[in-house]
Amino acid sequence: MIKLINLTKFYRGLRAVDQINLEIRKGVCFGFLGPNGAGKTTTIKMIAGVLKPTKGQIIIDGHDLAKDPSAAKQCVGFIPDRPFMYEKLTGLEFLYFVADLYSLDSTPMLSRRIGDLLELFELRHWEEELIESYSHGMKQRLIMCAALVHQPKVLIVDEPMVGLDPKGARLVKNIFREQAEKGTTLFMSTHSLEVAEEVCDEIAIIQKGRIIVRGTAGELREQAGMGGKLEDVFLRLTQER
Repeated sequence: MIKLINLTKFYRGLRAVDQINLEIRKGVCFGFLGPNGAGKTTTIKMIAGVLKPTKGQIIIDGHDLAKDPSAAKQCVGFIPDRPFMYEKLTGLEFLYFVADLYSLDSTPMLSRRIGDLLELFELRHWEEELIESYSHGMKQRLIMCAALVHQPKVLIVDEPMVGLDPKGARLVKNIFREQAEKGTTLFMSTHSLEVAEEVCDEIAIIQKGRIIVRGTAGELREQAGMGGKLEDVFLRLTQER
């Protein structure tokens, strides 16, 4: 579903992402971990089509992002770490605006879809309120609604739990698992190792722009030669390189 081939990005001579090769299957929730400055957000922005790679290929559901960007992006929902929203719109207006960007016709089916998403993310009671009145956690949940409105095959997520209270975080984790079980592929960057272990089927750790390990949480423990918390495993694996 997602295939990265020798994906590389330079910034002013600095190699931020260094020849990443990954293939992620349909219905997998894939965790992307790494220290600050490791290249996580740069990689995510390239997959989402926000940044252009220096070299390499990004294939999404069989579509080459460079050769057929419209088809590739149509498959993707993107949840950035710092989302931008038109705060003078209501939540409901914003979702219809996003649907229009994806050329979705305003039909009873779309109306039901948007209503179901607002219900799912517990925003139905605030759908007619201006976004500027939303809390940070509500805005985060609204941008997740927007990312799912066109029923994407791939969901790209950068730090999804920022600003969410424990109840909101639990809700989002459950929704991500449900999406994966329905066949959506999730590529998720997070600093929360607890979230990665609880939600993700596979995990890769990036350091200095390169993938240093990949596997399930159990396989990462084996590679580190230790049990215990994933946090300790992460620290050992990143300190050894």
